[in-house]
Amino acid sequence: MWKFTVRRLLIMIPQIIALSIVIFVLAQMMPGDALSGMIDPNVDPERLEELREKHGWNDPWYVQYADWVGGLMQGDLGQSFRFKMDVTELIGQRIVNSFWLSLATLLFTYLIAIPLGIISGRYNDTLLDQTITGYTYIGFATPLFIFGLVMLWVFGFMLGWFPTSGSVTPGLEAGTFEYFVSKVNHLILPALSMALITTVSTVQYLRNEIIDTKQRDFILTARAKGASESRVYNRHILRNSLLPIAAFFGFEITSLIGGTIFIENIFGYPGMGQLFLESITMRDYTVVTAVTLLFGIASIVGALLSDIILSLVDPRIRIK
Repeated sequence: MWKFTVRRLLIMIPQIIALSIVIFVLAQMMPGDALSGMIDPNVDPERLEELREKHGWNDPWYVQYADWVGGLMQGDLGQSFRFKMDVTELIGQRIVNSFWLSLATLLFTYLIAIPLGIISGRYNDTLLDQTITGYTYIGFATPLFIFGLVMLWVFGFMLGWFPTSGSVTPGLEAGTFEYFVSKVNHLILPALSMALITTVSTVQYLRNEIIDTKQRDFILTARAKGASESRVYNRHILRNSLLPIAAFFGFEITSLIGGTIFIENIFGYPGMGQLFLESITMRDYTVVTAVTLLFGIASIVGALLSDIILSLVDPRIRIK
């Protein structure tokens, strides 16, 4: 097992290097820079060129890339031209919120998906199964940003059950019980909105696994030996059907990255997704490249976790 894990970790190195090059080059190809379109038009163009030269923006891309990588190796992601602070510090302020949002979304996803998938698979072709399947079809067809706006309008503005923006009520002191309750209250609606959409694929997968497992020979043999229906489901069907769901954990992390970009902007939640779009609109490419690189690394790590979990579930897939 450790050989498989080490091999996959080594494969990650060229993947991350290639990813960093692609991200940096694409950022360089984007029109304009942090001085374009958002500077007082009365500023002398020669002064703007001096600033570009000072920041090294006129250097060839490979020179800028080498400087950028050198900073990365020292933990320096550069300076944000718009936020006037270190990118490392800026990301540190936002990544905590995104972490808790992702964690809450994963929790809601599995709390919803596993019971629905088990019920739908066990009682397939019944009205209950058709109702759950109908929910998954609607979920597949509904764009996340549309669903998020509906949830915000209904539960935030119409009913007023949850806050409509921010991550905590202003003025509360960090570490107090009121601060904790406010953080949770701001977290529930965006996390639940994303979970209700992302959960549909897990429901369908678990349903299909249970239906397929019910038809296998060892299940028919267990029933022929007189095993009770509850024992057949709990000891054989569910055990074999739930294990592959664990391998989805890493891919869930990857899917959350795209989801948080929409959800955080819809709910005004100050996380990495909101920072990403803000930086693009302000042409703050230092922040854009850093955030995109972190998203890419998270996707690679998510795929690694899925491979490791799946290799534990089914040792036959391990690379010899």
